[in-house]
Amino acid sequence: MVRWIMIGLAVLGLALSLTTRSPGLLGLGLLCTAIGLFGVVFSLAAERVASRSRPDSAMLGPEALAAIRERARAQRAAGPARPPSSSDSRQGH
Repeated sequence: MVRWIMIGLAVLGLALSLTTRSPGLLGLGLLCTAIGLFGVVFSLAAERVASRSRPDSAMLGPEALAAIRERARAQRAAGPARPPSSSDSRQGH
């Protein structure tokens, strides 16, 4: 809805700019055109961002995020797990 209002504002500003002989109305028309086009561009960008974002219901809550952080902190404190190397397996033979 906002996008259509901005498109209308841009068209009316452009029509005013093209038909007037007054410098004041010309400036007002150009200002309306610029504001309308600026609004259209940002409404299109906002719609694109909203279409790509996850819904709030799919995001984890603060408690779950805190638990994940604590688990990661505990794993870092325990140290990295060392995979068995090939020299360890030869020592038994």
